[in-house]
Amino acid sequence: MKTNAELQNDVQNAIKWEPLLNAAEIGVTVKDGVVTLTGSVDNYSKKSQAEDAAKNVAGVKAVVEKIEINYSSWGTTSDGDIAKEIISALKWNFEVPNDKVKVKVENGWVTLDGELPWNFQREAAKNAVSNLNGVKGVSNNIKIKSDSEDAIEKSDIESALERNWSISDNDIEVKVSGSRVTLSGTVDSWYQKEEAGRIAWNAPGVEMVANDIVVEYDYALAD
Repeated sequence: MKTNAELQNDVQNAIKWEPLLNAAEIGVTVKDGVVTLTGSVDNYSKKSQAEDAAKNVAGVKAVVEKIEINYSSWGTTSDGDIAKEIISALKWNFEVPNDKVKVKVENGWVTLDGELPWNFQREAAKNAVSNLNGVKGVSNNIKIKSDSEDAIEKSDIESALERNWSISDNDIEVKVSGSRVTLSGTVDSWYQKEEAGRIAWNAPGVEMVANDIVVEYDYALAD
């Protein structure tokens, strides 16, 4: 069991442990497993990294991210320049098929659209964009349209979950309906929930994962 103060300290240390964030001014507040992040950073990648660091701490049920991005004057980039950089980054990323992703940039906010056969390709597209100068946020609207005609094997997903050391002891139920996989049950951390979702996405033929897993953790009443 952790108190709110102990969890707050764990999250603060996790953020400081990240090399790009150890000097960032990020505030952390905690209430019954819900972590709120505030402050400012100078690029979108750091904002995402702070959120991921917080999610990976045991006991975190949810993250409310209120971090702002403040570019210096030298870091200001026009939407047109950002779009050109994105197109180039996607072109040279071997994980993202050429000419499959459509890009829109508005006031530094990037929207990705299109269809790809695998979720890892969708994630690769977002990651390629996140590190670029001038990007303030990313909406990843890419849909998954699998090339596989094989039926999704529920037992294969269950076996993959059991093999993973971080979630093998948790009660996770898998349901399959067509190309959709639904996960339910309980885990101890947000990291475990996202890891279960990532594993489900790796199954051939999956076009949608509904991750309904609940994060449960006991908290001490006193701080």
